[in-house]
Amino acid sequence: MYTLITGACGGLGSAFVSILAAQNTPLYLTGRSEERLRGLKNSLKEKNPACMIETEPCDLRDERSRAEFFRLADSRGARFDRLIYVAGVDTQMAFEKYDEKKVLTQIRVNFEGAVSFARSFLERAPLDGSTELLLIGSITSILPEPYFALYAATKKALEYFSMALRMELKGRARVTVVLPGSMPTRMDIRESIEAHGGYGRLTVLPPEKVAGKALKAVKRNRGRVVIGFWNKLTCIFSRLVPLSRRMHFAARLWRHTEKDFYRE
Repeated sequence: MYTLITGACGGLGSAFVSILAAQNTPLYLTGRSEERLRGLKNSLKEKNPACMIETEPCDLRDERSRAEFFRLADSRGARFDRLIYVAGVDTQMAFEKYDEKKVLTQIRVNFEGAVSFARSFLERAPLDGSTELLLIGSITSILPEPYFALYAATKKALEYFSMALRMELKGRARVTVVLPGSMPTRMDIRESIEAHGGYGRLTVLPPEKVAGKALKAVKRNRGRVVIGFWNKLTCIFSRLVPLSRRMHFAARLWRHTEKDFYRE
């Protein structure tokens, strides 16, 4: 049985991969770049020669690419008992600056791809209580985020989907959604963290810590998990302050920075 990981070459994805490869967990990894997947596999095999690793590129935005991914997995006789959906697009800017491709890319990768992969995964997984679905949400989903509106909305949709699916699969599979804050995995994210000053730095956690806590959470069959002390404090704060004030704070936080992760 393989653990299927999307976004495996990214900062958080590679943290999950490193932890599980060190445990000799059979891994089935996907991302958009075949070259990067090949490099990741070679690096992992050098450190963990006994670990079974398969890779297959997939464009999560594309229905045909997703179908082809699972067709090839079936042809290899691959079976899955854990899905870790890490892939995400975190474009952050005023909505009027979006074009149609940016809109569709973020919606399709962050939500449509996750739902599609979860359905295809469950068709192939043993629903005997051993199966795990771990979906990576975001702390931004706790409120509507001006200047980060689409990202926060897709992560809220993913959170609600996960919680509903957890109820449907109770006793047959463990379903967990984790809500981390920022992770310094790319230069643009590090610049954004610095631009947000003390608050930005307080909510940051390294991807290795997020991955470790997320894996423990799904093993313990936790439903919705906020990762990080300051992120948990933010959730408590959000229940005490009127929504309009929280949104005003978010607008002030995000309006002066932009982050465009869209790539053709």
